[in-house]
Amino acid sequence: MRRGRAENHHQHARSETGIIRKNWKGKTSIVLVFPNHYAVGLPNLGFQAVYRLLNSMESVVCERAFLPESPGPATSVESNSNIELFDIIAFSISFEIDYLNLLILLKDAGIPLLSSQRHEAHPLVIAGGVACFINPEPIAHFIDCFLIGEAERLLPRFIDCVESCSNRSALLTELAHEVPGAYIPAFYEDRYSSEGILESLTPVGKSPPPRKITRVHVPRLEETPTQSVVITPYSSFGSTCLIEVSRGCTHGCRFCSAGFVYRPPRFRPLPLLQECIRKGAEMSTKIGLVGAAVSDLPDLGRLCDQAWEIGVQLSFSSLRADALSPDLVSSLAQSRVKTATIAPDAGSERMRRVINKGITESQILNAASTLVEAGIPNLKLYFMVGLPTETIEDVEAIVILCHKVKAAFLESSRAQGRIGEMTISVNAFIPKPATPFQWAAMDAMPLLKKKMAMIIRGLKHVPNVRVEANSFKEAAVQAFLSKGDRRASDLLIRAAHNKGNWGKTFRETPDFSLSFYIHRERPLDEVLPWDHIDNGVQKNFLEKEYLKALEGKISPPCPMTGCRLCGACDG
Repeated sequence: MRRGRAENHHQHARSETGIIRKNWKGKTSIVLVFPNHYAVGLPNLGFQAVYRLLNSMESVVCERAFLPESPGPATSVESNSNIELFDIIAFSISFEIDYLNLLILLKDAGIPLLSSQRHEAHPLVIAGGVACFINPEPIAHFIDCFLIGEAERLLPRFIDCVESCSNRSALLTELAHEVPGAYIPAFYEDRYSSEGILESLTPVGKSPPPRKITRVHVPRLEETPTQSVVITPYSSFGSTCLIEVSRGCTHGCRFCSAGFVYRPPRFRPLPLLQECIRKGAEMSTKIGLVGAAVSDLPDLGRLCDQAWEIGVQLSFSSLRADALSPDLVSSLAQSRVKTATIAPDAGSERMRRVINKGITESQILNAASTLVEAGIPNLKLYFMVGLPTETIEDVEAIVILCHKVKAAFLESSRAQGRIGEMTISVNAFIPKPATPFQWAAMDAMPLLKKKMAMIIRGLKHVPNVRVEANSFKEAAVQAFLSKGDRRASDLLIRAAHNKGNWGKTFRETPDFSLSFYIHRERPLDEVLPWDHIDNGVQKNFLEKEYLKALEGKISPPCPMTGCRLCGACDG
């Protein structure tokens, strides 16, 4: 898919084979698209890492694009070019709720929504990101090629393949057979039983691709620093320079996809992170450390000391109540953090065993006191309702725990001479693929509303406590898009036509059953839409974890090395 050089990189040229090529000074042109509104920002570190990596390749030019604030075709930030003019449109998708925006971006650019309707003149449409890792099927009909895995190892081989092939058909065939992690949905066929249950998703063709798509991951992070390459006040992180300290998490919370698809957990070494801090300090006085469990980072205290010595304010993407060391709390206070977040996720000790959270009530209360005593006035607590095996007593336990945290919070606040605010954030549990809870059912809307009303009523008259909840309707849509199969594409197209009105979309599709996808517990032997994606963790390990959850049994943290229990370290 290489092209001849042209003086104007917005020109088109017709090759000897009659294929229309886009000319960007002889380079492969890629527009990296985040399907949401981020103005000229860079929304997350994964997006930034891919942007930096692609632009480090001599034969590639990569620009950025985002969902426009007003109707019309999306254009790139760097050259204001319509995304249709690029050789490759690469979507970075972190959240299933952005699938609709993907359709809007393609439609407004004049690109056929269905991959089967595109030809040589159209850009190659690819997608990656954690939403694609766990279940790409709901958007499989719209994507020419998914890249399943981590960009540092995937992209070089992908680009080599792109530049060695002369046409779309040859490229897709080559990708499917020669690039690990490349998934070409058109080469796989789905079959369903008379009851509508998926029976198989298998390779087809004269030379079928592998039956399983194996995610590509970076075994060691010593040579792959990941930090902000552009800082802009228009991004959601403002002027903060972000540094990724780790990938994955040792704790194995059974609801968390990131804790399983990024196994085994990997931490960057202290010298590399210290160098990242030094470079980050040249860009901003605010540095955010990013990881699934930043407080587990070895030598975190020394990293905090370095930041303090050079006058940098640190913030942390995630903290555990059982890992608030004096160094960490001191760093938070010195960085003038006003709100600290604790995620008990469940109110009762029983439910925390079910989800394998690994923290106790005393650790939660101690964390609240410690944070306020250090001068951090406000606390935010995260909880979920609708978790597997949850009872009304477990929901009441959320209210009871919040009262206990408020008492500890109040006592410590009085000693500081000021009383801050507690925010209780409650979300519906969404069963995610590639986790032990992938077979679990989501609570029906009336039951979720009942549980939420109990929490609001129980905390309504508590001073300085605010309760907030995400939309349960949006959670149901997210669950459908998370656990759906290829038949979800029809509803996505209809929802895009209805301007995102999912209620209307469901009503207009009488033969569709939302309960079939999200409100039923799936048998352990059922074929799951994402079974062909091998994220490293064996399905039988997830099954064992699910059964242990139903029995309220805990599992130890991932040892990261020298273990073959889950399969992620094999090979």
